[in-house]
Amino acid sequence: MKILVTGVHGQVGHALLKTLEGDYEIVALDRTQLDLSDTDAIRRVVQSVRPTLIINPAAYTAVDKAESEPALAHSINAVAPGVMAEEAAKLNASLIHFSTDYVFDGNKETPYEETDAVNPLSVYGRTKLAGELAIQSVGLPHLILRTSWVYGPHGKNFLKTMLRLSAERDQLKVVADQWGAPTSSNAIAYAVNQLLNVWEMNTASQSGVYHFTNSGSTTWHGFTCAILDAYEVQAVRLGLPPLKVKANSVGAITTADYPTPAVRPHNSRLDQAKLNQTFGVTLPAWEQSLQAVMQQIQDFD
Repeated sequence: MKILVTGVHGQVGHALLKTLEGDYEIVALDRTQLDLSDTDAIRRVVQSVRPTLIINPAAYTAVDKAESEPALAHSINAVAPGVMAEEAAKLNASLIHFSTDYVFDGNKETPYEETDAVNPLSVYGRTKLAGELAIQSVGLPHLILRTSWVYGPHGKNFLKTMLRLSAERDQLKVVADQWGAPTSSNAIAYAVNQLLNVWEMNTASQSGVYHFTNSGSTTWHGFTCAILDAYEVQAVRLGLPPLKVKANSVGAITTADYPTPAVRPHNSRLDQAKLNQTFGVTLPAWEQSLQAVMQQIQDFD
């Protein structure tokens, strides 16, 4: 099977490449090789590569910046996935596309299921939802995997930011009223590999949206404390320099205390029962994946 993977310099794309390249013929493209804001380039590349499967983790992910760049976010997050789907359909190929918890408004008290009503609060959320709908309208075999709070050992992310700030500052305050599942890019890649072993690509009944996060949930504050605790263990084991901020001294604030251009959902928890029931795939607990990532962290940048 020939797989075209986009965004391979991003967190999920990088992890997918490392996980899949030994088992499949991979055509790995970064943004310099495939500009997702250029629809002609997308069509040209897909028809040239002629993949069996496209995996598209690439996206416009600058959530706050999207509020001031809605057209660019729309072209990458909404238009590009639809064009990929159209070109894949011409080749009888399939598509795995990554979406987000931000398609929901966060007002539900319990974890969101795939059938729950969507109501994105931000440009980012609206454009990602539009991408989902564009793929579904084409009708090719596809999986749309909604994930959340992605981090990993590669690239810039919340985990590395918290480590860097804790090394630089004497005090740290983090939002404690938004709930979700921190999801490791490595866990995502491993679970995608599992999916490829069981997904019957030409079975229309399996196509659709699936929630795809590490299991369990916490707040950004809780995640930060877990990160700093895990670092302390690593610091002792490897002789790393201590952080200025410790887990027990991280301040808890509300969303209102930390206003951002884009509105975040208070509840980003996603129910993964459909994924497990359909494919027998379950991502590990977020705490377990965090421990694995912390053993791979080389720097805070």
